Amino acid sequence: MTSDASRIAELADSGVRMIERLRRKAFLPDTRKGLDVRYGIAEAAALLGCSTNRIRMAEDAGRLPQPPATDSGRRAGYTIEELLHMREVLGASPARAPMDQPPIIAVQNFKGGVGKSTVTTHLAHYLAVQGYRVLVVDCDSQATTTTLFGLNPHFNVTREETLYPYLSIDPTQADLLYAVKKTPWPNVDLIPSNLELFDVEYEMAAAGADGGSILATRFRKLKAGLMDLARSYDVVLLDPPPALGTISLAVMQAANALIVPLAATTPDFCSTVQFLSMMEQVIGQLGQAGIDVDYSFVRLICSKFNGNDPAHAMVQQIMEQTFGPALLPVAILESAEISHAAMRMMTVYELDKPIGTARTHKRCRTNLDEALGQVEQLVRRGWGRVSPVSEEALVNEAA
Repeated sequence: MTSDASRIAELADSGVRMIERLRRKAFLPDTRKGLDVRYGIAEAAALLGCSTNRIRMAEDAGRLPQPPATDSGRRAGYTIEELLHMREVLGASPARAPMDQPPIIAVQNFKGGVGKSTVTTHLAHYLAVQGYRVLVVDCDSQATTTTLFGLNPHFNVTREETLYPYLSIDPTQADLLYAVKKTPWPNVDLIPSNLELFDVEYEMAAAGADGGSILATRFRKLKAGLMDLARSYDVVLLDPPPALGTISLAVMQAANALIVPLAATTPDFCSTVQFLSMMEQVIGQLGQAGIDVDYSFVRLICSKFNGNDPAHAMVQQIMEQTFGPALLPVAILESAEISHAAMRMMTVYELDKPIGTARTHKRCRTNLDEALGQVEQLVRRGWGRVSPVSEEALVNEAA
């Protein structure tokens, strides 16, 4: 007779094979994720906060290369790499100053299904489009963020490439540099995860009487390792597990800012309230143990919001009344474009053309820019800066 464990193992193996089939189908011919997004000159100018004329003048003067032409003679548009070069030449880089503290932002909620990994990956790519250097650290053994970056955690990631060799009771790595992987985005790096990262939880549980001191050491070690890496980036994003465990606690202590995604449903609202209550207790307990937690900002963001659903609107009002200014005013709308991109192990920012209608794609992209731009403003405020002022705004102000 086939045991329950054997049947579950068969289901898991079947699922792993299907993930790899989907990945290969999405990334043929080389089965590796690429980045084919290009931006027209008007969109590039908007991103750089300058006029199209300034870009053309820099190209005519040889300060910027001319973009290649298509077969029809039209401009092919600019790649992300070219946009980053344009930012350097035109002095439009948003990079933090050497003395600015790099934000290490945990995107955390103990309730699963709130879009935590979706928010993390879209935020990473939004910031990349804006010109920031971003490090994403997948701290969740379920590895959804790793998958959205185009890696199969079962086939493409080993335990030695995750946080495990650094956080293990018997560590084999003294810093985190070994785990940093390049991604198709020239200004986004990733520390991936897979199921074996959960072994850290087992080791801590088996540590017995010495578990408390080992745990405190791991907390401080993760923070030190991330702060060391953060010097090479503008923003670090952490995607912890959706549960209260060793790694989640370590992430909570290592972060210096917190974003809490929640869906506009009553169960999600209630669960998030419980999460915040638990956070308060845990932070107090950590403080008593001499482990400080200090956040430059704590904000909640409503994800998967359906403006046509009266129940969503009602729960959103409840959230506004409850959380006040801690709730970011622009919610992330539920969109088929996000779901379709996720099926291809991508974000909306990686699509070179709409999957659905052009109108749906534009509405989704505009909403994501507005919602995630709120987090960018929090980052810049922490550096004592506001958004870069465009030439058009300066002209209007002078007039």
